[in-house]
Amino acid sequence: MIIDRNLTPWVVFADEPVLTALAKINANKARVIFSVSEHGHLEGVLSDGDFRRWVTTTRSVDLTTPTRAVANATPVTVLEGTDPDEITPLFQPGRIEQIPIVDERGHLVGVAQSRTSQLRIGEHLIGEGQPAFLIAEIGINHNGSVELAKRLVDLAVDAGADCVKFQMRDLKALYRGEDASSAGEDLGPQYTMDLLSKFSLSNEELFEAFDRARARGIAVMCTPWDRPSVEALAAYGLPALKIASADLTNHDLLTYATTTGLPLVMSTGMSTESEIRESAALVRRTGTPFALLQCQSTYPAPFKDINLRYMDRLAELGDCPVGYSGHERGFHVAVAAVARGAKIIEKHFTVDKTMEGNDHKVSLLPDEFAEMVRHIRDVEDSLGTTAPREVSTGEMMNRVNLAKSLVATRRIEPGEVIDETDVDVKSPGRGLQPNARPRLVGRTSRRVVEAGDFFYATDLSDVVAKGRDFHFHRPWGLPVRYHDWRSLITDSTPDFLEFHFSYKDLDLDPARFLDERLPMAFTTHSPDLFAGDFLLNLASEDDEHWTRSIRELQRVIDTTRTMRQWFTCEQDPVLIASLGGFSKDAHVPRAELQPMYARVNDAWERLDTDGVRLCAQTLPPYPWYMGGQLYCNLFVGGEDTAAFASTYGRRLTFDVSHSKLSANFSGMPFSEMTELIAPHTDHLHLVDAVGIDGEGVQVGDGEIDWAMLARQLDRLAPNASFIPEIWQGHVNNGEGFWTALERLERWF
Repeated sequence: MIIDRNLTPWVVFADEPVLTALAKINANKARVIFSVSEHGHLEGVLSDGDFRRWVTTTRSVDLTTPTRAVANATPVTVLEGTDPDEITPLFQPGRIEQIPIVDERGHLVGVAQSRTSQLRIGEHLIGEGQPAFLIAEIGINHNGSVELAKRLVDLAVDAGADCVKFQMRDLKALYRGEDASSAGEDLGPQYTMDLLSKFSLSNEELFEAFDRARARGIAVMCTPWDRPSVEALAAYGLPALKIASADLTNHDLLTYATTTGLPLVMSTGMSTESEIRESAALVRRTGTPFALLQCQSTYPAPFKDINLRYMDRLAELGDCPVGYSGHERGFHVAVAAVARGAKIIEKHFTVDKTMEGNDHKVSLLPDEFAEMVRHIRDVEDSLGTTAPREVSTGEMMNRVNLAKSLVATRRIEPGEVIDETDVDVKSPGRGLQPNARPRLVGRTSRRVVEAGDFFYATDLSDVVAKGRDFHFHRPWGLPVRYHDWRSLITDSTPDFLEFHFSYKDLDLDPARFLDERLPMAFTTHSPDLFAGDFLLNLASEDDEHWTRSIRELQRVIDTTRTMRQWFTCEQDPVLIASLGGFSKDAHVPRAELQPMYARVNDAWERLDTDGVRLCAQTLPPYPWYMGGQLYCNLFVGGEDTAAFASTYGRRLTFDVSHSKLSANFSGMPFSEMTELIAPHTDHLHLVDAVGIDGEGVQVGDGEIDWAMLARQLDRLAPNASFIPEIWQGHVNNGEGFWTALERLERWF
């Protein structure tokens, strides 16, 4: 059990609406919040279960209802000062995992939690399922300069640290002798004491550095080496304390630190297992949240002595989050520690490794720390879960290109039984995988399958994929290719067709595929990839690449104009294009975006767009191209995309899947993204999304709130046309499109 005295994530005022409480519940990931009066008195508890009961028993649900009207007014509580051993039996797994702690007057003063695998430092939740908490240990690397201390804070923020850490000592309280002189000490202590006497900052100077950290939005911690320092740091209001390896056996200091109610992060260097066990038990008895860090307290630490595997043992001994405090050269061991489960990483931080003092030579420079952060985040992304394996979006694309499918060896009529000799295995992998052959052979065909055609999943059931007349209050269309548009409109009547070109299609005469004037409109979609692995990029700084991109896009425009003779269009046809802004290794800094957008607009000005409505497509942060991922920088962020459209008077194709991924990536609510982009939108690609790179998902199978999106689009872009752009939606006679349109009718 642990006691959390940081109440910010747990509390809503009783008069605040239920909607606010739900947002807080979602944010703290604990499925519960506590309702208090304006004076801090506990009035009730609102859990997921309480909310569900209210919804199911209330005739008219109003999310503006005050929280006090919904919360449980008689929760289990404990009085401040109750022994943790008396609190533990009150927990009920799955029902009561957080218990409010109140003082004698009923004020909420803390939250007892049954879970010990997590702790909170400021706004950071640390433990299982959370990213590693990365500490830039400034310590005394400021060498006595408050200005250097503040500069190190700024550099740590820029390097991506989650926290900066300092050290505070009251030398008279810390060292023996009335004047804390180093005279008479051995060489080692004498060196250390002389260093500290030169380079220690006063409490007021440290608070000035802390203030800088708070102003920059980074967490700040400090190691107190004595009781007066504990008092000073608690009075300042730090979110947590760091206990140095040298003090892990200092039970007086540990006990005093637990009285602050602050979480403790404790390094275990220089300690035996029995000493670690003893200190962890001491802290646990108080209910203080804590973490243990594996540490080798030599400077620099030999790699052979680091023993990252001991973190597994620390997790058992402490029943708490574990991490690694490193004094070795480089940062590769810290990255490995994260791969082994470290949830806290602490590395010393400096601007000059040659400065006086032991810590500098084992410290990371700002660019090294930033590189460590990037590698750690990459490793965290790559760790994944133990859930059953699923095929990623990129793998699915490559599977279509590289794998094999079951195909018909002859024309099969409806009602015929499919024989073993009727089925062959051929590339590409658009249809049923070869391992489905035993389930396919012996079935009765429900459709005509031409020789060489793929078999699909629906051939294993009695369902026949088929279109129908759909009804929407805005123009709707189907994505098609030259070779399949006729079959897709056999059973449906779209308002327009959207031709998705490959670069080879641009060499074909449209008259080969269009021989009559159709009673509908059309749009076109430019290829992203052209001959020679050439990726269209109107933001390219390479003049040759930029010029060719303009030339290739002009070919698409010219082809679109040529096609107009076969369609009845009241307006110029929309032409959708992904205009570039890609990078290979990382996203570019935000400050570089505006020149890139200007480069795109310069290219746009050089295009002859007469007779078409060129619309820049919104893009995802990690687009899939040529069998792998790139980084996309333009038309990704909501604010800069809207600014481009507004500044240059350009129009957009709002690909809601791409933009949902972008919203997830940036942490922006998708409703806000929609508010920014929809007013500049002429055309829509409607398709769902998952995470930050799961695009093309079937409508309703992803994370988009379609009811909310439909209301916003009706208000902000009521005339924009749309297509269902389901990935591989065209296979099996448009099965994916028909499913999407069926679902979209509910909202559009």
